[in-house]
Amino acid sequence: MSNIKDKVVIITGASSGIGEAAAKELSSKGAKLVLAARREDRLSKLQEELQKNGGQAIYKVTDVTAHEQLEELAEYALKEFGKIDVLVNNAGVMPQSFMFKKKIEEWNMMIDVNIKGVLYGIAAVLPTMREQKSGHIINLSSIAGHHVFAGGSVYCGTKHAVRAITEGLRQEEAISGTNIRTTNISPGAVSTELTEGITDVEIKQAYDELYKGAIEPESIARAIAFAIEEPADVAINEMIIRPTKQQA
Repeated sequence: MSNIKDKVVIITGASSGIGEAAAKELSSKGAKLVLAARREDRLSKLQEELQKNGGQAIYKVTDVTAHEQLEELAEYALKEFGKIDVLVNNAGVMPQSFMFKKKIEEWNMMIDVNIKGVLYGIAAVLPTMREQKSGHIINLSSIAGHHVFAGGSVYCGTKHAVRAITEGLRQEEAISGTNIRTTNISPGAVSTELTEGITDVEIKQAYDELYKGAIEPESIARAIAFAIEEPADVAINEMIIRPTKQQA
């Protein structure tokens, strides 16, 4: 029997890309899903598809930059399913640009979504997981959380932060003996909507070229499932997944 079956999994950024692929993969293995994103039409369509295939899924329109909304999301999951086994902190944005262009609103958006959104998600589920003495928090970082590159200074900073937060949480919960697992997944180029948010034309051209060799989000979804699937005494703490031909 799958170790995923009947686990209650919250997925942020579930309306497209890696989040959507993860929802389909985990649903196929019997997970009970709580889907979160800002676009209700896409959430509704995904829920309908999962249910048509025999899955259990609910959704709640959620902006991860609002900590109250993530608290409400966790409460909704508990009300409907009675527990929270896994949080997949997937929501993220990537509007790359050179710093001299001072796209400060984009910097703030990356900080709000990529860092604060992850923290708010953790804060929303951690009390329940500690009370249960079980749980699994999966954070989506990036290859940019391991390397810094020109034009990605702020984005790289946010993804380095995700890795640091995940490792710090791992150590804290290991000390506390709560049996809470953490996993940091760092994708390289993946075929998603992330690059559509790049407004810097010079940077966009380089990314369009890089992403010609992007892998499909289903590969990351399978990695998420693999981490969850392992027995409770095994924690897959870190994964880097990039296209075979990607150099950086």
